[in-house]
Formats: sequence, structure tokens, C-alpha cells
Amino acid sequence: MSAEPQRTGEQEYEGGLRKVARVVLLDPEDRILLLHGHEPDDPADDWWFTPGGGLEGAETRQEAALRELAEETGITEVELGPVLWRRRCSFPFAGRRWDQDEWYFLARTTQTATAATGLTELERRSVAGARWWTCQELTRAHETVYPTRLAELLRTLLDEGPPAGPVTLDAEIV
Repeated sequence: MSAEPQRTGEQEYEGGLRKVARVVLLDPEDRILLLHGHEPDDPADDWWFTPGGGLEGAETRQEAALRELAEETGITEVELGPVLWRRRCSFPFAGRRWDQDEWYFLARTTQTATAATGLTELERRSVAGARWWTCQELTRAHETVYPTRLAELLRTLLDEGPPAGPVTLDAEIV
């Protein structure tokens, strides 16, 4: 009897970058939803980040963005907009190095209650919750936030609207 493969959200990727879709989710008050993450064995090593994750199977980045958002936040009433930013990053997490090609999609919702019902085992050990942030709160924050220029990027987005095409952010290597 063969067991059904379990979704881990951390599929191996050979010889290249892990393809990731992230969501810049804004509510009607232009607050952004961020998740609070930490190293699985060290809650003091923490940061804030946008919902999202790696593509699974043959799904598109748009499909991955919506799936990840639903799994990590329970939010499904979403209007998915354009790709705002693209970023390459490399960071240590959970005992390994992650090399990612991330696309950040703009999305809007009126659904502000969150429930992380579809987390992987690793996510259950490393995601401490979610919070809606105003741009002003994000600008004043002393916490680590990824991408590191998120407050500035959000301010530009709110002031000028989405860019004509995706903006390539500086690579971040941690």
C-alpha cells in the first residue's frame, strides 16, 4: 500500500532558484498583512514577511499566490492584481540555505480575519501569527521585515499606484 505524498511546501529544487509567489495584501484601509516568522528552534530569531511560498507541480505563480494566501491566512476573498516586484534572495532557515526567485503580487481584500489552517509542519513550527500594518507603523518598526525596503515600497505603491511593469528589487543575501 503506497501512502499519499504529503505536501511540505519545501520541495527540493535542483540546480536553480525556488520559484516563489508572494502577496502584498491590502485591506480597505490600505493596511498590509504580514506574517510573523521565526527559526523553528529559536523564537527570538524572528522577522515579518508577506504571505506566499513555492510553486507546487505545474501551478502558475498566480495560482500559487492564491493557494499560499488561503493556506497561511484563510483569506480567500481576494482580488489578485499585477506583479509589483521581483526579487532574488538567499537565506538560511531551518538548517539549510534557500535560494529563491520571488514575485510579489498586489492583492486587495475586505476579509481581515485570519486563520492559518493549511500550514505545513515546518510552517507550524515557525509562523507565530499575522498582523495588519499601516504604512506608518511599518516605517517606524524596529523589527526585521522582508523585503528590507518594504515600508518604502509600500509608501510608493500607495502614493503612485502599481508600477507599469514589475520592478526588480536588489537581491538580498542573508
